[in-house]
Amino acid sequence: MTDNNITKINKICIYNQSDNPNPEYKTDKSAGFDIAANEEVVLPPHKTTIVRTGLYFSLMPGYEAQLRLRSSWGLKGVVMPNAPATIDEDYRGEIKLLLHNLNDTYVVVRKGDRVAQVVCSPVFCPKIYVMDSDEWNSPLNQTIRGEGGFGSTGE
Repeated sequence: MTDNNITKINKICIYNQSDNPNPEYKTDKSAGFDIAANEEVVLPPHKTTIVRTGLYFSLMPGYEAQLRLRSSWGLKGVVMPNAPATIDEDYRGEIKLLLHNLNDTYVVVRKGDRVAQVVCSPVFCPKIYVMDSDEWNSPLNQTIRGEGGFGSTGE
Protein backbone atom coordinates (compact mmCIF):
# COMPACT_ATOMS: atom_id res chain seq x y z
CA MET A 1 0.00 0.00 0.00
CA THR A 2 1.44 3.38 -0.98
CA ASP A 3 1.28 6.58 1.06
CA ASN A 4 -1.31 7.93 -1.40
CA ASN A 5 -3.63 5.01 -0.61
CA ILE A 6 -3.16 5.34 3.16
CA THR A 7 -4.36 8.94 3.20
CA LYS A 8 -7.59 7.94 1.44
CA ILE A 9 -8.68 5.53 4.19
CA ASN A 10 -11.75 6.91 5.95
CA LYS A 11 -12.54 4.47 8.70
CA ILE A 12 -11.86 3.41 12.24
CA CYS A 13 -11.48 -0.34 12.64
CA ILE A 14 -13.06 -1.71 15.81
CA TYR A 15 -12.51 -5.14 17.32
CA ASN A 16 -15.48 -5.82 19.61
CA GLN A 17 -14.78 -8.38 22.34
CA SER A 18 -17.72 -7.18 24.42
CA ASP A 19 -21.22 -8.60 24.63
CA ASN A 20 -22.58 -5.20 23.55
CA PRO A 21 -23.77 -4.30 20.05
CA ASN A 22 -21.19 -2.79 17.72
CA PRO A 23 -20.77 0.98 18.09
CA GLU A 24 -22.62 3.10 15.55
CA TYR A 25 -23.45 6.73 14.86
CA LYS A 26 -27.01 7.30 16.08
CA THR A 27 -27.81 10.00 13.48
CA ASP A 28 -26.35 11.09 10.15
CA LYS A 29 -25.02 14.29 11.74
CA SER A 30 -23.57 12.79 14.94
CA ALA A 31 -19.99 13.92 15.59
CA GLY A 32 -19.28 10.82 17.65
CA PHE A 33 -20.45 7.27 18.22
CA ASP A 34 -21.41 5.88 21.61
CA ILE A 35 -19.50 3.18 23.46
CA ALA A 36 -20.84 1.11 26.34
CA ALA A 37 -19.57 -0.41 29.55
CA ASN A 38 -18.70 -4.10 29.27
CA GLU A 39 -19.10 -4.71 32.99
CA GLU A 40 -21.19 -3.55 35.90
CA VAL A 41 -19.26 -1.11 38.06
CA VAL A 42 -20.30 0.62 41.27
CA LEU A 43 -18.75 4.08 41.47
CA PRO A 44 -18.08 4.98 45.13
CA PRO A 45 -18.80 8.55 46.21
CA HIS A 46 -15.99 10.98 45.30
CA LYS A 47 -13.82 8.20 43.81
CA THR A 48 -12.41 7.50 40.36
CA THR A 49 -12.90 4.10 38.72
CA ILE A 50 -11.87 2.46 35.44
CA VAL A 51 -14.67 0.96 33.33
CA ARG A 52 -13.83 -1.58 30.61
CA THR A 53 -15.52 -1.47 27.21
CA GLY A 54 -14.20 -4.61 25.51
CA LEU A 55 -13.42 -2.50 22.44
CA TYR A 56 -10.11 -2.17 20.60
CA PHE A 57 -9.44 0.48 17.93
CA SER A 58 -7.18 0.71 14.91
CA LEU A 59 -7.17 4.30 13.71
CA MET A 60 -6.34 5.60 10.27
CA PRO A 61 -2.94 7.28 9.97
CA GLY A 62 -2.81 10.85 11.23
CA TYR A 63 -5.87 10.56 13.49
CA GLU A 64 -6.68 10.24 17.18
CA ALA A 65 -9.86 9.12 18.92
CA GLN A 66 -11.19 11.37 21.68
CA LEU A 67 -13.30 9.85 24.46
CA ARG A 68 -15.94 12.11 25.93
CA LEU A 69 -18.60 11.45 28.53
CA ARG A 70 -22.19 11.34 27.29
CA SER A 71 -24.06 14.34 28.68
CA SER A 72 -26.67 12.17 30.44
CA TRP A 73 -23.96 10.90 32.81
CA GLY A 74 -22.90 14.46 33.60
CA LEU A 75 -26.47 15.07 34.76
CA LYS A 76 -26.01 12.11 37.13
CA GLY A 77 -22.91 13.71 38.70
CA VAL A 78 -20.36 11.57 36.86
CA VAL A 79 -17.39 13.11 35.03
CA MET A 80 -14.40 11.91 33.04
CA PRO A 81 -11.46 13.60 34.78
CA ASN A 82 -9.23 13.19 31.72
CA ALA A 83 -11.81 14.26 29.12
CA PRO A 84 -11.32 14.40 26.32
CA ALA A 85 -9.15 11.32 26.69
CA THR A 86 -6.86 10.73 23.72
CA ILE A 87 -6.46 7.36 22.05
CA ASP A 88 -3.30 7.52 19.94
CA GLU A 89 -3.09 6.05 16.46
CA ASP A 90 -0.61 3.35 17.57
CA TYR A 91 -2.48 2.19 20.73
CA ARG A 92 -3.92 -1.32 20.42
CA GLY A 93 -5.06 -2.06 23.98
CA GLU A 94 -8.60 -2.17 25.30
CA ILE A 95 -10.46 1.13 25.43
CA LYS A 96 -11.18 1.93 29.08
CA LEU A 97 -13.06 4.85 30.59
CA LEU A 98 -11.93 6.78 33.63
CA LEU A 99 -15.05 7.87 35.56
CA HIS A 100 -15.30 9.99 38.70
CA ASN A 101 -18.39 10.14 40.91
CA LEU A 102 -19.03 13.66 42.25
CA ASN A 103 -21.97 12.48 44.37
CA ASP A 104 -22.21 11.65 48.07
CA THR A 105 -23.92 8.39 47.07
CA TYR A 106 -22.94 5.39 44.95
CA VAL A 107 -23.64 5.41 41.21
CA VAL A 108 -24.08 2.16 39.28
CA VAL A 109 -22.86 1.76 35.72
CA ARG A 110 -24.57 -1.30 34.28
CA LYS A 111 -23.15 -3.54 31.59
CA GLY A 112 -24.41 -2.20 28.26
CA ASP A 113 -24.91 1.38 29.49
CA ARG A 114 -23.72 3.81 26.83
CA VAL A 115 -21.32 5.89 28.88
CA ALA A 116 -19.03 7.73 26.47
CA GLN A 117 -18.78 8.84 22.89
CA VAL A 118 -15.85 8.69 20.51
CA VAL A 119 -14.94 11.57 18.21
CA CYS A 120 -12.14 11.04 15.69
CA SER A 121 -9.97 14.00 14.83
CA PRO A 122 -6.90 14.69 12.67
CA VAL A 123 -3.63 15.25 14.51
CA PHE A 124 -0.94 17.74 13.58
CA CYS A 125 2.44 16.90 15.12
CA PRO A 126 4.82 19.82 14.61
CA LYS A 127 8.56 19.32 14.98
CA ILE A 128 9.81 20.19 18.46
CA TYR A 129 12.38 22.95 18.54
CA VAL A 130 13.92 23.81 21.92
CA MET A 131 14.98 27.45 22.22
CA ASP A 132 17.94 28.66 24.26
CA SER A 133 17.54 31.62 26.63
CA ASP A 134 18.84 34.15 24.07
CA GLU A 135 16.20 33.06 21.54
CA TRP A 136 13.44 33.01 24.19
CA ASN A 137 14.31 36.49 25.43
CA SER A 138 14.79 37.93 21.94
CA PRO A 139 12.63 40.95 21.01
CA LEU A 140 11.26 38.82 18.16
CA ASN A 141 9.68 36.47 20.73
CA GLN A 142 8.03 39.19 22.86
CA THR A 143 4.31 39.95 22.72
CA ILE A 144 2.05 42.58 24.26
CA ARG A 145 0.37 39.94 26.40
CA GLY A 146 3.64 38.40 27.56
CA GLU A 147 3.16 36.15 30.58
CA GLY A 148 -0.37 37.34 31.33
CA GLY A 149 -2.80 34.46 31.80
CA PHE A 150 -6.04 33.54 33.57
CA GLY A 151 -8.17 36.59 32.83
CA SER A 152 -5.36 38.94 31.91
CA THR A 153 -7.09 40.00 28.67
CA GLY A 154 -10.48 40.65 30.27
CA GLU A 155 -11.97 42.05 33.43
